[in-house]
Amino acid sequence: MIDLISQPWPWYFSGLAITVVMMLLVYFGKSFGFSSNLRTLCTIAGAGKWNSFFNFEWKSQRWNLLFLAGSVIGGFISSHWLQSGTPLNLSEATITDLQKMHIQFDGQIVPAQLFNWQFLLTVKGLFIFLGGGFLIGFGSRYAGGCTSGHAISGLSNLQMPSLIAVIGFFIGGLITTHFIYPLLFQ
Repeated sequence: MIDLISQPWPWYFSGLAITVVMMLLVYFGKSFGFSSNLRTLCTIAGAGKWNSFFNFEWKSQRWNLLFLAGSVIGGFISSHWLQSGTPLNLSEATITDLQKMHIQFDGQIVPAQLFNWQFLLTVKGLFIFLGGGFLIGFGSRYAGGCTSGHAISGLSNLQMPSLIAVIGFFIGGLITTHFIYPLLFQ
């Protein structure tokens, strides 16, 4: 069993799994979005005393908190005990693009060159992580949800604001990849 779950699965399996989850959420009248957990956690911590946005019945979101906990626990288990040992199969064009930005591909999902404490404690590292975190938080709040909420839940419910948000996410990703990353990683 460990051999089965530690190997990469075909891409279409995730599409099927997302479809099943979305059908269940629609059936039970729930909407999916990862960033809504931040609002729930702030509400639990008492932020509703200072801002009415956080003043809601958070217990209706317990299922989403379980999803958050399962994602964190699942990520920890897979990164510590289910690695296949084979390097990530990344396209040569992507590896070349990374090398142009002086980022060495080490076969992992995230480059150890960037995701470590030494890089985080540099000015560039703090700028990237704090700035990126701020932009993700601000963008999620401004767009009324995160990429998973809009792209998976909103589009499956045929919501026009989600389509507009997803188009904006895609444009932002293209701008970041082609203009901002090359400036940051010269």
